[in-house]
Parts: sequence; C-alpha cells; structure tokens
Amino acid sequence: MAGSGGDTTTTVGDPAGPSIAELFSLRGRVALVTGGSKGLGLSIAHGFAQAGAITVLASRDESACTTSAREVADASGEVCVGWRLDVSDEQDVAAVFAGVVERFGALDVVVNCAGVNVRDPIEECSLEDFDKVLDVNLRGSWLCCREAGRVMRSARRGSVINVGSALSAVGLPDRTPYCSAKAGVLGLTRSAALEWAGSGLRCNALCPGPFLTEMNRPLLAQPERAQAVVGRTALQRWGQMHEIRGAALFLASDASSYVTGTALYVDGGWTTQ
Repeated sequence: MAGSGGDTTTTVGDPAGPSIAELFSLRGRVALVTGGSKGLGLSIAHGFAQAGAITVLASRDESACTTSAREVADASGEVCVGWRLDVSDEQDVAAVFAGVVERFGALDVVVNCAGVNVRDPIEECSLEDFDKVLDVNLRGSWLCCREAGRVMRSARRGSVINVGSALSAVGLPDRTPYCSAKAGVLGLTRSAALEWAGSGLRCNALCPGPFLTEMNRPLLAQPERAQAVVGRTALQRWGQMHEIRGAALFLASDASSYVTGTALYVDGGWTTQ
C-alpha cells in the first residue's frame, strides 16, 4: 500500500488478475441461506444458483423450503435443497451446519437472512415480542456465525454475510426491537471479521432498505405509513426483489476478497440523508 512514508506496494502474480466472470462465479461452492424460503433470502438464493452455487435454503417451514428449493433448481439447473432450521436453537444450528458439510463436502458461503419484525410503540411492546425479534435476528445470526467459524475456518476461505438493515444505522418509530437487533448485527459482523481475518474467512453485513417483502407488504394497506417509509429513500420507491442479488453475490464471491467487516447498504439512498 502506498503512503506518505514511501511506496510499499508489491505485485504478486498476474497484475491483470482473474476475469470478471471468474471473480463473480460461485461454481463448485456450497451456500447456505437462512430465511431462504421466501423474501430476500429466496431472491439471494436465486442469484447464487445462477452463479453456479449448490444452494441450501433453510427456515423453520420445511415444506416452504422444499417448494422454494425446487423453484430455484428448476430456474437455474443447479442443485438446490431445502432444510428445516430454527436459527434460535443452538443444537439445531449445529446439526444443520454439520449436515450440509456431510452431504456436500464443504460449506463456502453463509447468509444469515432469517428475520422477524414487530411494529409497536415501545410502551406497548411486550417483552415476549422484544425477545422474539432479538432471538431470531441477533441470537440466530450469532449462533450461525459461531457455527460457521467452527466448520469453515479450516478451509482458509469463505464468506459469511449477515443481513442487517438500513435500520442498523438509523432509527424508525415503533421499531425498537428490530432496530436494536439489526444494530447488534453490525457489531457482530465487525467483531467476527476481526477474529477471522487471519483465516481467510470473511464476514460482512448486507443492509437492505425498504423492499416489498412479506414482512413489509402489510404496510401497503396503510398508504400513509408506506409513504413514510419509502419517502425516506433518495430514490423514492420500494426496492425490487432482484435488486438485492448483485450486492449479495459480490460479498459471497471472490470479487470482494479484500472486503471484510463492512456494511453494504442497498437502501435506495435512505442512509445518505
């Protein structure tokens, strides 16, 4: 790296580097996407499969995972399977990670996308609802990161992507459990990235803004509340489901080999304001 103290840059190998197609390819790699039966997780899985990955979709709804996996496999021609997983259950997480490695021989990419939300003023939000949101969004991500480290570090490569939110960085009324959890995801991401830095295993956060997921569709019945959300974006619109795929593929692939511990916002410009 060049600096004021002199040029310490060294060139190793071919300065042209791999081709763009090679950098973004997931051919021969195994990816696990939690919360993969629907929403952004399913869209990310479609993108990974199109890039050549063997993809495992995991969620608490085994039937939905199986159906969605068949959809991804049919669309891409690649192997995609569904797996039942409760990310808040320590033993369940360990069993699924071990099962994926046993079945496919490796695990190269993990996307922690499982999430729930509760919309209530803080005075009306129950402790049960607060705990539920933290259990899935933060505890679940932490458990999956821990297991990823245990099974992936020995490969000396890999990518863990924790799905945060625009609300990792900014607040929104009536979202105290969700904002707390998603802010915690950033802290988890940074710490894990530092711990894994010498191993070749990278960890980054992918932070979406307002996409019309199943979680957000109820807002359409309340036009004023919907506009209050979309109106915070610079682009003044909802994100389309496919618009998450490029960023996820970047973080999963060798295209981001020098990127770790950071957050990539796909939020229509929400957090620029």
